[in-house]
Amino acid sequence: MLASSRQPILTVIQQHAEESAILRHTRSVLVRAPHVKLLHLVRLDERIAAHLDGVAVAGEYGSSLCDAALETPGAGEVFAAAVGAIESKSEARLDRLFALAETLSDARRGLLSAFGWVSAADLQGIVAELLASAVPMRREVGIAACIMHRLDPGATLTRAIEDPDPSLRARALRAAGQAGRRDLIYACLGRLLDEDPCARFWAAVSSLLLGNRDRSLDVLADLADKPGPCRAHALELWLKAVDLPSGHGRLQSLANDPANLRLLIRGAGLAGQVHYIPWLIKLMADDATARLAGESFSTITGLDLAWLDLERNPPEDFDPGPTDDPEDPNVDLDPDDSLPWPDPAKIQAWWDANGPRFQQGTRYFMGEPVSLEHCRRVLREGYQRQRRAAAEYLCLLAPGTPLFPIAAPAWRQSRWLAASKNSRAQIP
Repeated sequence: MLASSRQPILTVIQQHAEESAILRHTRSVLVRAPHVKLLHLVRLDERIAAHLDGVAVAGEYGSSLCDAALETPGAGEVFAAAVGAIESKSEARLDRLFALAETLSDARRGLLSAFGWVSAADLQGIVAELLASAVPMRREVGIAACIMHRLDPGATLTRAIEDPDPSLRARALRAAGQAGRRDLIYACLGRLLDEDPCARFWAAVSSLLLGNRDRSLDVLADLADKPGPCRAHALELWLKAVDLPSGHGRLQSLANDPANLRLLIRGAGLAGQVHYIPWLIKLMADDATARLAGESFSTITGLDLAWLDLERNPPEDFDPGPTDDPEDPNVDLDPDDSLPWPDPAKIQAWWDANGPRFQQGTRYFMGEPVSLEHCRRVLREGYQRQRRAAAEYLCLLAPGTPLFPIAAPAWRQSRWLAASKNSRAQIP
């Protein structure tokens, strides 16, 4: 009788461990998704927390299941195991996880997200040791953990910007901008010619966010002109920071190469000029560009196309991407997944009626000229991609502002946003 009653309990714990990993994979997609708001993350994070609690309550048995899952160490599996290891302060388990993270990029992402997930109290003692470690990757994780919890890594960050290890150096340069450390702007500017392309990119980003508007923009413009992993982000930030004529000139240059069409469409939305609206509406009639053009239209005007019923059905022959069929030759993910299909006729009618209120020569973001208060509102109420843009605008508008972490646990984001709103309300 006892054995039969134990089996369902063990099965439930197994499900908790598996779901913790699966939902972490899901979350990594949703934090960058165009259709997800903070309230949706709240619901997902509550589910993840409940499963992690189920594993924790099971004690050593729960830990052993998470450790067993590391035979196939994806980001989700490492995340679930690392949360338990951090909360129990198990040095042996953390050592194993760090060893995996040294060699596997997915394991590194999972480990980093676990340090961002747990409470600051659970990190006491652990992060201090990481920051003082002789191992570059451990110092890198320690710096990232501080930034994810909006804490200052202190002198370790300053030293890491000049570290011989390129990954640690890139992390430190990125963290300087995220933390709003204006005292480190010259250190960031000094790495604009870094031999490591990732470090060079983050040196330019942080220099820009901390207030530099010349050398950093030159580096970002150079990165935006060349194919590479940083190209899209470099162009996005550059367009947000420069004046409208300069932005228009670069988009015209991109238009000379048909291969740049998607980059051009996204750039038009971020440039924020109503001059591009007729062109975007025209692109909505082409199934290949319709959804991306609709997103850029929304970035300028602030319209929620699905909510306002300005969308159409997908084409009958639309293939959304890879299936479960191993024989299916289509293995590419749909880059516009979860974006609505805009109805050009409906949107043209809306624009004819509402376009006159938008002024030429003004940069618009989500339906309003760019301002601190408007960007704060988008940060509270917008979709994830819009929230990311709003967080960056807040730094550009007020250099030294810490970059708001839109991928942090949702309950922590909600607390930070509420505290920020209350502190502004108290200013006389």
